[in-house]
Formats: sequence, structure tokens, C-alpha cells
Amino acid sequence: MPKPHAPVPGHTHARALDSDGNPVITTSGLTKVYRSRGREVTALDGVDLHVREGEVYGVIGQSGAGKSSLIRCVNLLERPTSGTVTVAGQDLTALAGRGPRAGRELRQARSRVGMVFQHFNLLSTRTVQDNVELPLEILGTSGKERSRRALELLDLVGLADKAKAFPAQLSGGQKQRVGIARALAGDPKVLLSDEATSALDPETTRSILQLLRDLNRQLGLTVLLITHEMDVVKSICDSAALMERGRIVEHGTVSELLATPGSELAAALFPVSGERTGDDRTVLDVTFHGEAATQPVISQLARTYNVDISILGAAIDTVGGLQIGRMRIELPGRYEDNVVPIGFLRERGLQIDVVGDEGRGPESVLVKEGAK
Repeated sequence: MPKPHAPVPGHTHARALDSDGNPVITTSGLTKVYRSRGREVTALDGVDLHVREGEVYGVIGQSGAGKSSLIRCVNLLERPTSGTVTVAGQDLTALAGRGPRAGRELRQARSRVGMVFQHFNLLSTRTVQDNVELPLEILGTSGKERSRRALELLDLVGLADKAKAFPAQLSGGQKQRVGIARALAGDPKVLLSDEATSALDPETTRSILQLLRDLNRQLGLTVLLITHEMDVVKSICDSAALMERGRIVEHGTVSELLATPGSELAAALFPVSGERTGDDRTVLDVTFHGEAATQPVISQLARTYNVDISILGAAIDTVGGLQIGRMRIELPGRYEDNVVPIGFLRERGLQIDVVGDEGRGPESVLVKEGAK
């Protein structure tokens, strides 16, 4: 699989992320209302989004949730009905006025925001190199500099030998690599990905996701991607948000989500199944990460409290670059009979989520407090 080569001159390596990282993309109260034949459809309903510098941020949701409208409003391909969009410290919505000056300033600001499309959007009559040069041509870059930059970027995405080919001669994955190279032509600080892998087969999808992650790390790019595929978020995202009906209903870093009892995103990122065998039973989802993943905690629990534990399901996977294990276990008795064993698990650094009706009363508060 082709991988990026040395970093492009002028870029810096990404800094380590922390929860206090500077936001490079911010939307505030973002609303988009479409009007058609006398009807109004609200695609975005007061969206507040904060994407930190140097992270890969995934927005996931079903069709019609508002994901595409959101990403197209971030670079003002769609004009928001209300609210603001700030990218790299610049309020893009303030540049979206009328007149030649507003248009010129907005184009300049957009040049610092690269965009990768689902269906590649390559010009079939231009060579691969010419497609990559197109944004630079629009910016008025000299022919010699355009050529140098395009060849440099094609080498970066592993397509140095395809410069003179035409899009029809390329595979889907190669076309998307050209699309990524073109998106990088203006030396952007931010890369937007609009379902960039949904038209690709699974193996090609993995290679493109790895390329995006490598570019994020090598070039210090902030990447905002939208997808309906949970595996995309699982593979490369540092943070994620769940959209429903034009709103963000849940968001956070992957590690925060996995540590949140009842998180829809966490359950979807790392599903584990298994049904309770009787009414007088307590079912727990136990998440292991860090040092806790290597400790025989479940067997210690069984010995310490002389309790019979049934394992209903288990899985181990890598989520957001972290090795995570999750197990669904069943304990005899109702929740109130198992407060002490559950406390034992929490004290050993495990994330505990009560499954079913037992987690809906006051006892669910205890579980959440323990998670904190």
C-alpha cells in the first residue's frame, strides 16, 4: 500500500493532542434551512462544533441527519441561514457578503480549507497532474510552481508514476488519492472529507483512511470527516460526534465516549451482545483499557465474592488507536444485590455500564458516579 513520503516543505509535524487543544474549526448556532415549493426543511438546527488543532474529528449519522450540510457550511459551499463558522481564527461567515471584495476574500480563505469529495470530482479531460494543479491555477500560481507542487503532492500520496495518466485509467482508490493531492494543493490547515471512502471497497477504504491518518500526523493537518460508517470513526478518529435531525446529540474524544455509561456512540463503536438469562440477574458491560486490560479482574471478582459469573459476550479491538476490550457478564441477583461486586470492578479502573431496566433507576447514578 502506498504511503506518504517525507513531509512537504513548509509544513510542521502535528503536536500531541490534549483536551485543551486550540479549536481550529468552530461553528456556533449554525442553522441551515432549505426552502422549496413553499416548504421549509431544517437541515442544521443550532449546531455547535469545536474541532481541535491537529485532530481527526468524525461526524457520523444516518442519511438526512445533516452531515453533508454541516461540512458544506464549514467551507461556505453552502451559506448558513444563521450562525457563524470560524476556521483557523477567521470568521468565514463574515466574508460571505456581497460584491467582488467579499468574493475574493472568501476564495482566499477557502484556499486554506481542502475538500475531498465522495465521487472524486476529477476532470476527465485533464491529466492527473493537471487535476492537482487546478486549484493553484485558480489562485494564479505560476506554471513552473504549479508543476513542482503537483508532482510533490502526487509523490506524497503514492502516485508519482501516474502524473500523465487520465482519471479513466485509474482505480477508485487512485482517483481518491488524486482528490486528496488536489485538496492539499493550497497548503491548507484543514482537510474536509465528505464521505471520501463510501464509494470504495473495504481494502481500498483502509488504505485511504491510513493515508488520511498519515497526512494528519506528518503535516499537522486538522481533519474533519463525515461518514455513515462506524468503522471509519473507529479506525482513525480522535474525536467524534453523533448527528440526529440536524443536531449534534453526543460528542467527545473517543476515550471520553468509551468512558461514558449509556453512550450511544460508544456502544456503536464497540458493540457487544448477549441476552440476560433470567429476571433475577444483573447484566454488566465491562470495558477494559490501559493497565486494566491485562489484569485477571473477572476471575479475582469470582474468587473474592464467591460469585458465579456468566460471560455472555466479549470482544477486543482497536478504537481510536487504543486497545480496548469489552465484556458482557451476568451476575446472579438484582442490582441492589451486586453493589459491592460492581464497586470492586470500578475500583480496579474498569468502566461499568448496567444493561437493561436495572440501569434506569437511582442505581444508574451510582454507576455514572463511579465512572467519574
